[in-house]
Amino acid sequence: MYIELIGFLAAILTTAAFVPQAYKIWKTKSAQGVSLTMYLIMFTGVTLWGVYGLFIHSNPMILANFITASLLIMIIYFKVKHK
Repeated sequence: MYIELIGFLAAILTTAAFVPQAYKIWKTKSAQGVSLTMYLIMFTGVTLWGVYGLFIHSNPMILANFITASLLIMIIYFKVKHK
């Protein structure tokens, strides 16, 4: 039980780390200074972690990576749209 709690806490913290950047980009409609390459690599990584989470049936891993991938898609969208 405690292992899942640790997983959920880690998932919340690592996912929440992207919220301020995503909010700032959404609010200002500008992704200037954001590295598209970094966010594409990060998106690929969290997508693979999400797939891995599905295979091992890890709810914290699945949830965190789905939410993080969604935030990254938004950041990538604004970076490409407002280039």
